[in-house]
Amino acid sequence: MSLKPRKPQSPEVPVSRFYEVSSADRLQALCGPHHKFLQRMESKLEDHGVRLESQGGGIMIFGTAEGVSIAEAAFADFERRIREGASPTEMELDGALAAASTPAGDFSSLKGLKRPVTPQTPGQSSYLSALTKAENGLCFGVGPAGTGKTYLAVAVGVAELQAGLRERLIVTRPAVEAGEKLGFLPGTLEEKVDPYMLPIWDSLRELMGQEQMERRITRGEIEVAPLAFMRGRTLKKAFVIVDEAQNTSIPQMKMVLTRLGRNSRMVVTGDIGQVDLPKSQPSGLIHALDILNGVEGVSITRLTPRDVVRHALVSRIIDAYAADGQA
Repeated sequence: MSLKPRKPQSPEVPVSRFYEVSSADRLQALCGPHHKFLQRMESKLEDHGVRLESQGGGIMIFGTAEGVSIAEAAFADFERRIREGASPTEMELDGALAAASTPAGDFSSLKGLKRPVTPQTPGQSSYLSALTKAENGLCFGVGPAGTGKTYLAVAVGVAELQAGLRERLIVTRPAVEAGEKLGFLPGTLEEKVDPYMLPIWDSLRELMGQEQMERRITRGEIEVAPLAFMRGRTLKKAFVIVDEAQNTSIPQMKMVLTRLGRNSRMVVTGDIGQVDLPKSQPSGLIHALDILNGVEGVSITRLTPRDVVRHALVSRIIDAYAADGQA
């Protein structure tokens, strides 16, 4: 989808500006293989008449004054991300474009990780801002698949653990499956649930590396467990993430929220459009969002299909199901 002009404008005289790049390698990274990134940016800014040409030492930008300014700011942000350790990808380019088109947003990177984590959309920017505010003892991140709600929560948890702000990182989720039955799987409850925790393990591995992850697990600093294991505990000096919370019952949600101990923070993530509970059982996440809205120390961020940063097709699939009433 192209980025629309902020307001209707009369025809403008095209302008041009040269974006200087310090090295040939950096120029190649900004342009992408076979100038793929330049073509993508032109497509995103087609309503501004933007045209891009790679020239010796930089990129020539043509288009309306607003379009040229957005492109120039996007290249500067894209270059910053690469300089800070991000890989030059379409996702990072789209994030840079979103940042350039939302000047009031904070798209700064979360550092102190194996690689920096940068919000890719205005919604992710608001969510990451809420997650990094110490006064928010309880944060809700609600939205469809692919919006980064769990990944960003894990990233902040890892950053706080590594900075010494928390002594433990605990990730938990209810043992409810999308149309499947855990009881038919072999092994103990932990072994049955472990495959459902794979996205969490993948995120931890990416954010801190396999060796450090294993070392902290051995020391008991990282725990990934089913929600049932939280009952009766008080979680002190911990960063707690309750994932897939749409599948908690109201009593389960109350139970886990009241586990929060001194010097701890909790993030609750979920997709209220993907509840796998029996039809007669209300979702604890939906109930909590209703009764805790406006409570001091509680932050609620609602992400939308516009914040999906997986394959571009995912957001269109979400929209199609929503239009059909199958949210």
